[in-house]
Amino acid sequence: MDPRDTAPDSWEQEDDVEATIDGQLDSALLSLNVNAKPFVPNVNAAEFVPTFTGNAHSESEDSVGNCRVFGVPVIEVVLENGDSELTTEEPWDQIEAEPNEKEPGGGPRGDREPSMAATTEETAPEMMEEEEETPAPKVPATQPDAPKKEHINVVFIGHVDAGKSTIGGQIMYLTGMVDKRTLEKYEREAKEKNRETWYLSWALDTNQEERDKGKTVEVGRAYFETDKKHFTILDAPGHKSFVPNMIGGASQADLAVLVISARKGEFETGFEKGGQTREHAMLAKTAGVKHLIVLVNKMDDPTVNWSLERYEECKEKLVPFLKKVGFNPKKDIYFMPCSGLTGANLKEPTDMCSWYSGLPFISHLDSLPNFKRSSDGPVRLPIVDKYKDMGTVILGKLESGCIFKAQQLVMMPNRHVVELLSLLSDDVETDDAQPGENLKLRLKGIEEEEILPGFILCNAENLCHSGRTFDAQIVIIEHKSIICPGYNAVLHIHTCIEEVQITALICLVDKKTGDKSKTRPRFVKQDQVCIARLRTAGTICLETFKDFPQMGRFTLRDEGKTIAIGKVLKLVAERD
Repeated sequence: MDPRDTAPDSWEQEDDVEATIDGQLDSALLSLNVNAKPFVPNVNAAEFVPTFTGNAHSESEDSVGNCRVFGVPVIEVVLENGDSELTTEEPWDQIEAEPNEKEPGGGPRGDREPSMAATTEETAPEMMEEEEETPAPKVPATQPDAPKKEHINVVFIGHVDAGKSTIGGQIMYLTGMVDKRTLEKYEREAKEKNRETWYLSWALDTNQEERDKGKTVEVGRAYFETDKKHFTILDAPGHKSFVPNMIGGASQADLAVLVISARKGEFETGFEKGGQTREHAMLAKTAGVKHLIVLVNKMDDPTVNWSLERYEECKEKLVPFLKKVGFNPKKDIYFMPCSGLTGANLKEPTDMCSWYSGLPFISHLDSLPNFKRSSDGPVRLPIVDKYKDMGTVILGKLESGCIFKAQQLVMMPNRHVVELLSLLSDDVETDDAQPGENLKLRLKGIEEEEILPGFILCNAENLCHSGRTFDAQIVIIEHKSIICPGYNAVLHIHTCIEEVQITALICLVDKKTGDKSKTRPRFVKQDQVCIARLRTAGTICLETFKDFPQMGRFTLRDEGKTIAIGKVLKLVAERD
C-alpha cells in the first residue's frame, strides 16, 4: 500500500516529514514580494512556459496548490494543518479568488495580468461553445401593465432551398432575438463545413442532421416582436418528403409567407408540376391561411441583380395559379423583393431596389390589420406535439376561447379530465392565454403516452365532436386514374393525421353553378368536385366547416402527393 494513503501514527510525526520540504520553500517564498502593488509576473521566464500552455498535468497541480510560484522550480506548495507560512499566502488566495468569481468562463487566471489578455480571449470562445449549443432565445422585457400585443403566427413555405430558414434567421438577428456572437459562431462552424451561406438558417435548424444536409425536416419555431405585434415564426420544411410536417405547421398559421427563389432555373424548378411552390400554396389555403405574402428571394444573386424584369416574370407566372387556388390577388396577396442572406428589404429599405416603393417586410407585417378571434367561444386547442419534462407537456395553438392556470379541461377524443399546471406563451410564463397564441402547457392527470398529436383540449361545457364517419365536399386536384368507393388515402385535418377510406360517392357538384347531380356517380376523376362519405381507421376530433372552419377543412394525400382538398359538411353518428 502507498505510505501516503495511510494515516500517520501521530500528527507530530506528519509535521516532521513535511519539515524538510518547508525548509526548502522558506527562502523561496520569503524572497517573493507578495505585497507589491501591481503583480506582473515575468511571463518570458523559462519556468513559466509549461504551466501556461494548458498542460493538463501542470493545471491539475496548480488547482491543488491554489497558488502559483512563478519563476520557482518547486510547484507543489501544499501547506497542511496550520503551517506557519499560511499567513503569507492569504493575499495570494484572495487575488486568485476574485477574478474566478467574476468570470467563471475566463479561465483560472482571470484578468489579473494584462499580458495574458490575448490568450484568454482565444480560449473563451472554445469554452463557450459547449454552453451555447442551443442558444436560448432572448425574451423581450414587458411592463406588467402593458396591454398584450396581438399574436400572429407566420408560416414560411416554399420549394426546398428557396431560403426560408435563412430569411427566418436573418429576421431573428435584425430584431435582436439572436445576438451577433452566436451568428459569428455559426458562421465559423459553417465555414469549416464549406457551407458559408447556411449559417443564418442554423438559428432555426437546430438539429444536427438538418444542419449537415441543409434541409429543414421538422417545423422550426422562433419568435420576434415589433412595436405593435408579437410574431411566431413557423419554419416549414420545403422537401416533398416532409410535406406532412409542413401541413402541421400551416395548420397553426394565421399568415403565410411564400418564399420563392428569383435565381435563374430555381424558380422554374419550384413552380413546375413536381415543385413544392404550387403544393405549399394550395396546402396553406386549405389549412385556413387567408393572407399570403410572396417574398421573391435571392434578388442579390448575380443572375438576377435586382432586375425588375425577373421580378415581374415571377409575379406573372404566380398570380394566375394563386388565383386558381382561392387567393384574391387584390386583397389577399402581397409581393415584395428581398435578399435573405444580406437582409436587404427585410427591416430597412434598400438602395439596390429603387423600383420598389412599398414597405420592407417587417414593417409590412406590423402594418397588417388585426385578425378577428373568438375569445368568448368554446376552448379548442389542437395538439401539435407532446413530451415529458417534469410532467406532461403539450404544444399547440389556441384556436378559440381563453384558458388560464389551474383550469380543468377535457382531452378529446379520450375524455381525460386534465388540469393546467402552467402556461408558456413563446417560452414566457403567463397566467392566461388568448386565441391565436402558440402555447406550451404542463398538464396534470394524464400521461404523455396517452396523448397523440391531433387530440383536442376542450372545456367540459362544450366538447368538440369526435367520430369516424363524415360527409364532405372534395375537390380532386391531382390524380392520374379514377377514384371509386373503397379508395384509401391519408387524411390531414388540423394537426391530426389518420388513414381514411372513401366508402361512398353521394353526388357530383358543378364547379360553376354549384348544382348537385341527381344520380350517384360511380367514380370521380381529376378536377371534379364531389360529395362523398369518408370513414377513418380510428376515432378523430373534427367539426363541420360551417361551425368551426379551422377544424372542418382537410387534405387527402396518397403516394407523397396531395390528391384532394375538402371540407366537412356533416358528421354521421356511429351505428351500434
